[in-house]
Amino acid sequence: MRAIHKGLEGVIVGESGISFIDGSKGRLLYRGYDIRDLADSSYEEVSYLLLYGRLPNKKELNRYSNELRAHRYLPKRIVKMMHTFCGSMTPMEALRTVVSALSCHDPDSRKDSPKHLLSTGIGLIAKFPTIVAYYHRIENGLRPIEPDPEMSHAANFLYMLSGERPDEISERAFDTDLVLHADHELNASTFSARVTISTLSDIHSAITSAVGTLKGPLHGGAAQEVYSMLRQIGSEKNVEKYVKNALGRHERIMGFGHRVYKTYDPRARILRAMCEKLSEQKKIMKWYDMSVKTEDVMLKSKNLYPNVDFYSASVYHLLGINLDLDSPIFAISRISGWVAHVLEQYADNRLIRPTTIYTGPKGLKFIPLENR
Repeated sequence: MRAIHKGLEGVIVGESGISFIDGSKGRLLYRGYDIRDLADSSYEEVSYLLLYGRLPNKKELNRYSNELRAHRYLPKRIVKMMHTFCGSMTPMEALRTVVSALSCHDPDSRKDSPKHLLSTGIGLIAKFPTIVAYYHRIENGLRPIEPDPEMSHAANFLYMLSGERPDEISERAFDTDLVLHADHELNASTFSARVTISTLSDIHSAITSAVGTLKGPLHGGAAQEVYSMLRQIGSEKNVEKYVKNALGRHERIMGFGHRVYKTYDPRARILRAMCEKLSEQKKIMKWYDMSVKTEDVMLKSKNLYPNVDFYSASVYHLLGINLDLDSPIFAISRISGWVAHVLEQYADNRLIRPTTIYTGPKGLKFIPLENR
């Protein structure tokens, strides 16, 4: 019997130069740069780094930012189609469907050159915030707001959601959140994208596969459950009793633990500081105080540290973002990593086709239908 690794845990399936995780030391690198340093940059810079393998100079960054801004707009037929989704699709289902439908508006969708993959990928990076913001407003009976070409990637999304220009701290907080979620080695959705492109399918199919995978509650969406838990707790004084009772019932405390990190998730540490800053600015410390207390109780009770989703919940709430947009926002960020992995897979491709150990019967005799 060959060894079976459920969930492919610990199985090395290839090489990548995009991101690196040291789970024992709590480190995350994008193209060799520590996430703690990149957190002070912008999503546009980090997206460029992931796609091109190096940090841009000012001229390159301006050109790339302008390219993203030029591709934010959606075809009118796509917007019209989105109006038919209301009441029947979640935001993630809408995003998945629109990404697939956008291939109809790409005359070169069946081309398989690296140049086309890159240009189409950049177009999708630009359009993801527009798709999510449009559908959110349509779903809530509001008129979609056109992208503002003068705003950054992060600020424009917040503006398209609410119709109000975000303040500097809010923009910085959301930009940082996007940077932190941009890539994370060979996670489930990234693997889906690489599997799909390994068949030499088109990039729209690869990214649709990734979105569909991220939709699953074991991958995306944990921040929404964290916020629901914090609402149930209600106040800092209730935290210890809530957590210990839940642990006594063998229930999972959302936002804690990670398959890869065995210590503090470096992204969570950055988001904790950002959550504190946002809370102080808005003079709403309740969510931050509950989160810090929960972290303290979990560390003492289970020796578990928070992951990136834990403080994301409070950050999104403080920014006025509906928590049903947790996974779509994850996708808005991770799309840069997905595209980078699609390009890397295509550049040195081999069809991804693992095997299984057969456990079914053998040697059964076929009986004609009339004799069964």
